[in-house]
Amino acid sequence: MPTEHATRLLIAIALSVLFGVYAGWHFGPAVSSFAWMGTLFLNALKMLIVPLILVAVISGITAMGDIRKLGRLGTITVVYYLSTTAIAVLIGLFVVNWIEPGAGLNITPPELPQRILDKQNIGASDILLSLVSPNLFESMANTQLLPVILFAILFAAAVSTQPQTNPPVIQFFDGANDAMMRLVTWLMYLAPFGIFALVANRLGQAGGGPAFWLEIEAVFWHMVTVISGLAIHFFVLLGILLWVGRRGLDYLRSLARALLTAFGTASSSATLPLTLECIKESGVDKRSTRFVVPLGATINMDGTALYEAAAVLFIAQAYGIELDLGAQVLVFITATLAAIGAAGIPEAGLVTMVIVLNAVGLPLEGIGLLLAVDWLLDRFRTTINVWGDAVGAAVVERFLPKDKTA
Repeated sequence: MPTEHATRLLIAIALSVLFGVYAGWHFGPAVSSFAWMGTLFLNALKMLIVPLILVAVISGITAMGDIRKLGRLGTITVVYYLSTTAIAVLIGLFVVNWIEPGAGLNITPPELPQRILDKQNIGASDILLSLVSPNLFESMANTQLLPVILFAILFAAAVSTQPQTNPPVIQFFDGANDAMMRLVTWLMYLAPFGIFALVANRLGQAGGGPAFWLEIEAVFWHMVTVISGLAIHFFVLLGILLWVGRRGLDYLRSLARALLTAFGTASSSATLPLTLECIKESGVDKRSTRFVVPLGATINMDGTALYEAAAVLFIAQAYGIELDLGAQVLVFITATLAAIGAAGIPEAGLVTMVIVLNAVGLPLEGIGLLLAVDWLLDRFRTTINVWGDAVGAAVVERFLPKDKTA
């Protein structure tokens, strides 16, 4: 996408978010008549996710030539994921201990929906089983991305070990990837309309501005805590980008469309097509981009990990339960690992919350305190998730051998 067009689209998306907030705030449920536009845009994005991941991962890995380089790429990627997720959890624990948003809170949690109660028995075995699917097409249909990524990695490894057949296969997936990115470019011209509808309708479902404000008054400081923590982590990632990735604010500007789309859709996976396009335009090595970003959109959840840690301590404070240092260390370990491992399961953020609450013996009913504002905070943490994936692509690129064809 030419720079001038990209700038115009960025402005249009930014305005669509602002207009969406205005419409949802002032007109409330009446904006539901626009909901179909948001659903159509989100469905179109989701339509591209699975084929885009499949061709991007295969194309990116085969571009390395020697499959042994995948071990180096994978190791660096995992180290980055673990490090930034752990930092995010530490920030979450710091801000919630500092602000203490749940101290003295005297409210009764609403009854939990059945979909949350159904998740209380999720364990480590379920996370491991989510990596491999007995029916890959069923996983694709349900947008379960971890099995798709694992298959793509194994398929690319198989192609790389058969030099007599891999040139036409590689050319096919390279061409398919280019075609998918062209589809993303076309779809992005509909983004302002879709994002406007998504933001306006979600705020309208909350009853509009006055009704939503009544809902958030009781947990206002929880919102301040989470957004403050996410802002701190944003700048931590920016520092990593500048220091390790050796890229400046131009990289952040090139990602602005993806970050705004992440806020509008509240989905890292749905934003993935645009994230890949923005990173491609910034000039990051395709070997890094096509491996790190699809995988990151599935398992690298910095914003979610920070939110879960802060939310668990908020619930403890609201119930008057003091978590000592040992319990908070357990929260740190559980939230870090669960944010990475549980992302392949539907309603990943919910699963993570349940796992952490069970680990420290807190009542699941406490999740009810968060339901009224979770949809809004989800948009902020999704934006940080996407930003973390983008920074990861730039960081991993620094450790790859030079490739003239990249």
